[in-house]
Amino acid sequence: MSLRNLSSAAVITLTGAFALVFFYAPEDADQGIIQKIFYVHVPMAMVALGGFVAGGVCAIQHLRTRESKWDLRSYVFIHLSLILGVGVLITGSIWAHESWGHWWVWDEPTLVSFLIVFLLYACYQPLRFSIEDRDRQARYASVFAVIAGAFVPLNFLAVRLAQAYTHPRVFATANGGLPPKMKVAFYVALLGMILLYITLWRFEMAHKLARGKLRALKRRLGGEDVLVGRSAAPQL
Repeated sequence: MSLRNLSSAAVITLTGAFALVFFYAPEDADQGIIQKIFYVHVPMAMVALGGFVAGGVCAIQHLRTRESKWDLRSYVFIHLSLILGVGVLITGSIWAHESWGHWWVWDEPTLVSFLIVFLLYACYQPLRFSIEDRDRQARYASVFAVIAGAFVPLNFLAVRLAQAYTHPRVFATANGGLPPKMKVAFYVALLGMILLYITLWRFEMAHKLARGKLRALKRRLGGEDVLVGRSAAPQL
C-alpha cells in the first residue's frame, strides 16, 4: 500500500473510531465520560509496546546481517514508540486523576510497569549518540534494543501475575469482556492507532532514506568529506 493510501486509511479509521466512541459506545456506569479516554490510552499503550518489540526484532536482524537498514528500522520503531509512550503516560495520569483523585499511584503495577519500560527505552538515544563511531553505535544500540525488547513481554507477564490491582480493568467485566458496543469502538480505535503508527513509521523511514541519499550524493560531488564507518547507522 502506498504511503498516501495508508495515510488516508489511518485518517478514515481514526475518524470512524472517534465517532463510535462518542456516538455509539455507551458511557461506563461507574466512571462516566472520563472512561472514554480508554479508547486512546489503551490502544496507544499496546501499539507503543508492540513497537518496542518490533525494534528488538529488527535489532536481531541487524546483529545477524550487519545491514544498516535493519538498524535504521529498529531506531525508527523505538523512536516512535517513545513518542507514543509520552502520550500513554499523560493520558494515564489524566485517567488516574479523574478516577482515583491522584495524578499517579505508585502501588499500581500497570502504570508503574509502563513507566519502567518507558524509562528503560529513554536511555536508548543517549546511549546511541554517546558513541561516535557509527558501526559501534549501531551494534551497541542493537544489543540494547534486543535486551530491552525481551524485557517488555516479561514485564507484561509479571504485571498480569500481580495480585493487587487498583487500575481499572475495563476488559474484565462480569460477562467476560467489554459490552459489544464498547468492544467494536475499541477494536476500531486500536486498528486506527496501528495504521497511524505504520504511517508515521513509513513516513520517517522515507524521510531518513531520502536524507541519506542526498548526503551520499553530496559526498560524491565533493560537497562533504567521507567519514569512515558512518554508513552503518541512520543519518539523523
